[in-house]
This record gives sequence, structure tokens and C-alpha cells, in this order.
Amino acid sequence: MASTLKITLFFSIFTIFFLSPITSNPHPLDSLTPSEFLLVRTIVSQSYPSPNHKLTFRYVGLEEPEKPVVKSWLTTPPTKPPPRQALVVIRLNQQTRELIVDLSKRSIVSDKLYDGFGYPLLTREEQEAAADLALKHEPFLASIKRRELNISEVVCSTQTIGWYGEVKTERELKVICFYLNGTVNMYLRPIEGITIVVDIEQMKISEYVDRAVSPLAKAEGTEYRASKIRPPFGPRFKAAPPTPPGQVGFTLDGNVVSWANWKFHLGFDARVGPVISLASIYDVDKKKYRQVVYRSFISELFVPYQDPTEEWYHISFFDCGEFGFGIYAVSLEPLNDCTSNAVFVNGYYAGQDGKPVKVPDVMCIFERHSGDVMWRHTEAELRDQKIREARPDISLVVRMVATVGNYDYVLDWEFKPSGSIKFRVALTGVLEVKAVPYTHVDEITEEVYGTLVADNTIGVSHDHFLTYHLDLDIDGDTNSFIKTHLITKQVKDKNIPRKSYWNVEHEIAKTESDAKLQIGLNPPELLVVNSYKRSKTGNKVGYRLAPGSAAGPLLAADYYPQIRAAFTNYNVWVTPYNKSEKWAGGRYVDQSRGDDTLAVWTKNNRSIENKDIVLWYTMGFHHVPCQEDFPIMPTLSGGFEIKPTNFFEYSPVLKSFPPQHTSWPNCTA
Repeated sequence: MASTLKITLFFSIFTIFFLSPITSNPHPLDSLTPSEFLLVRTIVSQSYPSPNHKLTFRYVGLEEPEKPVVKSWLTTPPTKPPPRQALVVIRLNQQTRELIVDLSKRSIVSDKLYDGFGYPLLTREEQEAAADLALKHEPFLASIKRRELNISEVVCSTQTIGWYGEVKTERELKVICFYLNGTVNMYLRPIEGITIVVDIEQMKISEYVDRAVSPLAKAEGTEYRASKIRPPFGPRFKAAPPTPPGQVGFTLDGNVVSWANWKFHLGFDARVGPVISLASIYDVDKKKYRQVVYRSFISELFVPYQDPTEEWYHISFFDCGEFGFGIYAVSLEPLNDCTSNAVFVNGYYAGQDGKPVKVPDVMCIFERHSGDVMWRHTEAELRDQKIREARPDISLVVRMVATVGNYDYVLDWEFKPSGSIKFRVALTGVLEVKAVPYTHVDEITEEVYGTLVADNTIGVSHDHFLTYHLDLDIDGDTNSFIKTHLITKQVKDKNIPRKSYWNVEHEIAKTESDAKLQIGLNPPELLVVNSYKRSKTGNKVGYRLAPGSAAGPLLAADYYPQIRAAFTNYNVWVTPYNKSEKWAGGRYVDQSRGDDTLAVWTKNNRSIENKDIVLWYTMGFHHVPCQEDFPIMPTLSGGFEIKPTNFFEYSPVLKSFPPQHTSWPNCTA
């Protein structure tokens, strides 16, 4: 215990000194600091003072400088970085306004009224207030009494209502309630048969219907807390190898991380969570860092459920645009969420009142010693010599967890010395379930839209689609997108017994339409290349997209949620860089109508050859629940990778040395 406290203290001190925001001379892409959030609040409140105005803050984030300005500053840093500005979205007197606040000038330099469809990010405060309304609503109290439940054991949450063709919409949420009474695993005991709609502008219940008393799932078997579970127990891990404490293999300068041959900037945003920028890799032969990624983040997450009944049809979530990955990020637990040598980073976002909200230990950075092999070879045919070389696979991971309602999303950016970057998502948490009268599948006589995972409990089938925004700048920002097809060909020489072989054909995508792609069983090789940079052998330097978890939508294209989520229609999109095009589902997603999405932007079919381009990748999961997902779901993982292709003259890890190994009593080396 004492050593654990020492380690915790060490990393707390490390975080304070090395990861605290530098406000005197910030990096142009640094996230806003607590003092900057307060300054934004002051500036906006002075322009719209209360009680004259009903003002709430919806989003406050960095208004990133123009890309050429940032790159110029990086090349020849002047004494001062570019002006610090904030993008601010507010609700003012039941209207949405979009502001640009210049922190240097301490003034609003742009103030626009938004009069389009859709609403900005929901706040935690209004969702909690809406949920609390139900617990005081007399008809609801009567419904609870009718079900013979104890109101003190009832908890409520909110759901977005989406858009289903209505001409006019109001800012509303649906409230769903659950029964505890013997468990804290609230999502597994929904109280069915009740519809509660809350007008969150007026903060009043606008619709209440109690249709029928449905069965309630049992609390038994839903406990997951280590202090509460009872025998028989699961497997124990008695010999998990520890990582030596106090060893940090990377350095930080402000928010710039340097590790092995990588250097990148780390940010945090209320809407998308982690933002990895300016990722460059050091080329030992060229003696310089070379650009790979300008800016990357998860742009949107679409989760449609497949139950079309009255109580369920509306359940289709856009977790980034409606709720905010950063707003729903949670503090990480040392040694369980992250390794013993992890360094933790705090995050901040603006609350509804504009004041900064701190999320302690919201991200962690650590070296991963996976036990895998980076490269190895044995010269087995040299009989008079014993030659064997092996290098362990070591990588650097940036991790954050967002808990949006019942699901926990573990988000990883993993940097490898080989030049690859792995983007990984692990899904865990609790299923969204529906109470039913059945305890055995043989009793089911209707379509239940999911799996009977426990008594009276259907785990409803659903999807998860995560769309990444990857602004790749491969050795510069003039890039092209190439599809390399593997083509079967016939051998023409009749004297050769072989009849066929395959070879490659390259197709340069000239426009946005040329680039979009659904990943099938035989996807082409997908490359982002710099046509103006060549290797010594003449190949275009580039990076290859290695797809994974590339499921596509199964919903009808004219289904309203799918219209809003049309950015999932293809796994791959490529667009010309546009600073305003960063959120695939549009700027205002709550009750949006699909008129401001990645799918709409690309209808312009803009040129993307030899341009500053952005790669968009959608990874997906079709989740048919099973009993093993109950009561807590083991992680379901997926991801993809970008890998150097003719970027280096030879393997960048050829001359790497293995780390100094700790002596272990049962190991000989």
C-alpha cells in the first residue's frame, strides 16, 4: 500500500508540473484552460447580461487557427503564437447563437444567429433537471404506486427523441425510469409502459402516457461490484506481470508528447474527447521529423436500436453531437483502466453556466509492453552459426473512457515505432434492455428484436458506428488518395504450366465521389500519398489504411435516423480540407434533419487530387446481444490502422535496440 501511495504521489506531482496548461505562451492547438473558460464566460455575459437574457452555454472549445498559420508558427516560431480564439455556442432566449470570442482582444469578433434545423449539445444540467421532473409528477407517482413500487428506489434518465419527419420541432427529451431495489445496475430494470416527454425550454412535462403495466426484470444476478459479489468467483490472476513503477518512457513539453521516434500534441474537447494533432515521426536518415497527421479525433458515434415499437422506435443516439464524448468522459482508475506507469491528464469543459468543469484523470498516457514481437529472425539454415535477433513490441497509448448512458467506450490511440498508428475502440458497460413476460425462449411467440439474456430481459439488437476524422498530411499537405486493386490475370505464355496470378492496378481518386467506398470482402489497398515526394527507388511516399471492424448500415436509406446518419453509408470518404467540416453529423445534431452531414458536403464532388485532404473512416459493430453480455458486457474491441508505405527507405525499426530487461528469477537470457 505504501509503495502504491508513493507511485500515486509521484504521478500527481508529474501531472502538476508537466501537464498543467501553459497560459502565458500556449501552443496554438492547446485546449482552453480553466482561466480561459472563465474569460469567455465573462465576455459573453457582459454582452448578454442577465436578467435581461436567458443564457446557457452549449459548447465552448478552441477555435483553431488557420492551418497555414499553425504550420508557419511551427516552422519558425515567433515570440507570440497566433491569437487565441474560442468557438462558443449558446442558447439565448430560446435561440441558438454561434460566437467567436477573441481572448487576446477580450471581445466577441463574430456573433451569428443560427436559424437552421437541429439543436446544439445538450447539457448535463438540463438532462438532470428533466429527469427530476418525473419524480415529482403526480401522474407518474400514481403509476409507480399502481405498479406497487417504492418511489425512493426509482431513478430516471433521459433519451433524445430524434426527428421523424415533423415540420416543426421543440426542444424535448424523453424520460425513462428504472427500479433499483437490490441493485445499482439500473439499466437492467427498466419500468416499461410509460412515456414521459419533457419540454426542456420550458422545463415542464409536455406529454405523459401510462399504457400498461409490464413485467419488471429481477435484480438477482445483476450485481457487479467486487465488494458485493458472492461465490462462486471467476478466474483469479495471481501472476500478472507488473511494469516497473516510476519509469516513464516519454516526455511532455506543455501538451506535446515525445516518445521514441514520435512527437504529437494532445488536446481535449467537450464534443469529441481526445484530439491528437501534429503527429510526426523522426526519420534517422533524413535527420528530421516528418508529418503524418495534422489533426485526428472521433467525429461522431451513431447508435441505432432495432426495436420499432411505440416505446423504443425513437432510440437512435448520436453520442458526440447530442451528448458530447468529452462531457461524458470519466476519471480513469489507476492500475485497472491504465498501467502502473501511466501518467494521467485532467480535462476541462464549460458547464451550462460557462464555468469550467474539471474531469480529473480523464486521459492517461502509458507505454504498452504487449508481449508481442515487433520483429525477429533466426538464420536457421546457417548450420555453423547461431544467429537469432528479436525485438519486443512496445508502443505508446493515449486512452480515454466515455460513459454515455449504459455504454462505456474505451478509446485508444496507439503509436508504434514502426510508424503505424492504431485506432482502437473497446465497448463495455451494460446492455439497453427491454422487460418482457418471458423466462425461456420457447415461450416467445412474437418478434422481440433482440435476445432473451435473462428472466424477463431482452437485450435489444443495435449498432455502433464510429466515424473518425483523419486530417493526414503525409510529408506535407499536398496529398492524393489511391485505391490499389488486386487483379487476377491469365498467364499468356502457353509453355508455362501456371494459368493465373494476381497483380496490382492503381486508381487515383480525382473527386470525392471517386473516393467513397464500402469495405467488402476484398477491399482494395487504400493509400494516401504525396505525389511530389518520392523514395530513392521512385515510389510515392504514403500511408496505407488497414481497415477493420468495417460493418455498414442495414437500415433503409430513407429511414429518418439513417438520413441523419448518412455519413455511415460508406466506410471511407475523402474530402478537401475545410476547417468548418469536422463533425460528420453536422454542427447541430439534436433533432437534425440530415442537411449538414459529411454525405451532404461530398455532393459537391470537389477535387481531391494533389490537395490538402481529409480521410474519414467509419468502423462499425452489429451487436446481437448474448447471455455473456449480462449483467456487465466484456469488452468488444475493434479498430483500424494507418501504416507507412514507401514512406521510409527501409524498416524504421531495423536499428532499434531491445530495452534493458529486468532480471527475473525464472528466466534465462
